[in-house]
Amino acid sequence: MTWYVLQHKPNQGDRAVEHLQNQDVACFYPKIEVEKIKNGKRAKKLEPLFPGYIFFKMDPSDPSWAKLRSTRGVLRVVAFSNKPSPIEDSVITQIKRGMQAIAEQGGIKPGQPVNIEDGPFKGLNAIFQTYDGETRAIVLIEFMQSQQRVRVPVSAIKR
Repeated sequence: MTWYVLQHKPNQGDRAVEHLQNQDVACFYPKIEVEKIKNGKRAKKLEPLFPGYIFFKMDPSDPSWAKLRSTRGVLRVVAFSNKPSPIEDSVITQIKRGMQAIAEQGGIKPGQPVNIEDGPFKGLNAIFQTYDGETRAIVLIEFMQSQQRVRVPVSAIKR
């Protein structure tokens, strides 16, 4: 069996995967957890690594190819010269390894240097200590020849 890529309809990736799996098609729809700051609060959300695309594994001689185009959520199979373009197994393996490394890395970790980009401490370098609720973080800044613990909005710090 070989890996291929299909394009799904806008905002219907999960739906397409569900219907493909109901047809016994092996799918790989890589998603990563992304931390964003919305309205001054930290929010984690799963987003597709390749928006609009799903990897699937199928035998080139499988009669199910005809069903793919009519599967709910599927737009088309990615093809060149009307021939589906195969993906090497090593590419999929590398993507899975990369996703695992990203998942292990996580967000800002204690001890990491950060820059303060807003507020009264704007422009100062700091060392991240911990989150203080949903909207604030505690950082160490160098001030008057010693390190001071300061609470700042999460939206004001950047790695």
